[in-house]
Amino acid sequence: MVHGNCQAEALRVVLEASDPSLDAVRVPPVHELEADDLPYLDRLLARTDLLVAQPVRDDWRDLPVGTAQVHARAPRARLVVVPVIRHTGLHPWGALVRTPWMGDPPTVPYHDLRTILAVARGTGRRPVGHLRPAGFRAVAGRSLDELRRREERHGAVPASDLVEAAGAGAMLTINHPGNPVLVPLAGRVLEACGLSAVARDPGRTLLASVRAPIRPEVLDALGLDPAAADAAWGARQAPPPDGHRAGGDTWDVGGTRIDDDAVAREQAAWYAERGPVVAAALERYAPAIEALGL
Repeated sequence: MVHGNCQAEALRVVLEASDPSLDAVRVPPVHELEADDLPYLDRLLARTDLLVAQPVRDDWRDLPVGTAQVHARAPRARLVVVPVIRHTGLHPWGALVRTPWMGDPPTVPYHDLRTILAVARGTGRRPVGHLRPAGFRAVAGRSLDELRRREERHGAVPASDLVEAAGAGAMLTINHPGNPVLVPLAGRVLEACGLSAVARDPGRTLLASVRAPIRPEVLDALGLDPAAADAAWGARQAPPPDGHRAGGDTWDVGGTRIDDDAVAREQAAWYAERGPVVAAALERYAPAIEALGL
C-alpha cells in the first residue's frame, strides 16, 4: 500500500509495473479519505506487508490518517517513507497556496506570483523582474534545499538528487514529478524493501493531467536542454505554436492547450475578489519574489 497524495498513486503504478509479485492496492489519496473510508482502510492495513508512505501529520483533516497512525494499524507492515516532491526550479513563478475555504484558482489549480503581484499592485500588468538568470538559479537552489531538508527530517528515501539529475524532465508542474523522477525513486523503494526487481517505466506519462509551460529563458539560466523539456511534455494533441517549445506560453490541461495569458486573465479576476489568498501568497513566497526581482 502506498499512502499519500497523488504522487503516491503514481509511485504505486511504477512499483506494480516493476515487480509482478507485488499485490499493490489502489487507495484514495489522503486528501480524499473520509470517515466512512476508515473501516475499509483498516481491513486493508491488517493485511499489508509493505507500507510506503509520504509524511502525513497525525489527525490530518481530523482523521487518524497520519503516517504514524496508519503504520500503527498495520501490525505486520514494514514502513518505507518517501518525500512529498515539490520543486519550483522549472516553474519559478508557480505557487501553491492552500485556502480550503476559497478553493483553487480557475483554469489551473496553480497560482502565478506575477499575476498575484499585478493584482496586489493594481497595475494590470505582470512584472517581468530583473537579473532573471540569477533569480531563476536562486529559486531552483532554494527549492532543492528545502526538499533535502524535508527528506532528512522525515528519514525519507531521497529524491532531491533525482530531481536535480532529471533536469528539464523533472517536473510537469511544481508538485507533479515526471517519470524520470518517479521511476528511479521506485527503484530506491524496491531496494529499501530488499526486493531485487528493477524499476520499470509503466509506458505512459504519469501525473500528466496538467502540464505547466516551461519558459526557454528558465532553461537557459539553468543550463538545461530544451529537447529534454519537449520530451517531458510528451505527445500533444496539437503541434506547438511557432517558436514555442515545452509549452512555451501554453498549459496542457487534459490534452487541451490553454494560453498562459488567458489563465492569467481568469485568475486575476478571481484574485480581485479574494484578498486573503493574495496576502497569503505574498507572505509565503516573499523570498522567491525577492530572488526573482519581481
